[in-house]
Amino acid sequence: MEESHIYRIKILLIEDNQDDIELTKRAFAKEKFSNPIKIIKDGQKALDYFRDICSSKDSAEEDFPGLILLDINLPKVSGIELLKYIKNTNKLKRVPVVILTTSKRDEDIITSYDLGVNSYLQKPVAFSKFVETIRNIQLYWVLTNTPPIMEEGN
Repeated sequence: MEESHIYRIKILLIEDNQDDIELTKRAFAKEKFSNPIKIIKDGQKALDYFRDICSSKDSAEEDFPGLILLDINLPKVSGIELLKYIKNTNKLKRVPVVILTTSKRDEDIITSYDLGVNSYLQKPVAFSKFVETIRNIQLYWVLTNTPPIMEEGN
């Protein structure tokens, strides 16, 4: 995979808290994170988005996110339910999913890993620590990690 493709992977942020969305956008900007970022604010809209791109015959690999940052506590459809859908859908199951949440519940952590999450990160409260978390996501998931080839079919 050529380097220019790695820098252009789409990031999908699924987050309902506007303060956390703004904090994430500020952290991306501070780190000069230039990848395109799509934001979806509730679980049902995310599920609809996934169903649309997976069912469209016109969808190409570049239409899919290269990394999903997923909050657990979402309205309408939870992050756990979205994770189940993602990991059980052929066209999505290989997309890396990073849980980025305030939840420290052991049940959430265990369930997320049992469902195939790639990483589980708790959102730091301090902005400087949050920026460091975003920097680490960028360094590993965008610049270092070799993404899988997308699977054909549903």
